[in-house]
Amino acid sequence: MDAFTAGILQRIENTEADLDRARRAGDEFLVEVEQAELEDLQRLANEHGVRYGAVSNA
Repeated sequence: MDAFTAGILQRIENTEADLDRARRAGDEFLVEVEQAELEDLQRLANEHGVRYGAVSNA
């Protein structure tokens, strides 16, 4: 796995965890921010052929 792939997968995983925390805290604004970030990361991964199926899709 190259550094880009590892980095994007780690960022997706971190963002999913942040999104989960925001949901549990009931912070609707932060949920929206984290969801948008996750969608951007997933788009970037898709554009570069990075498979993130092993990382849960929130």
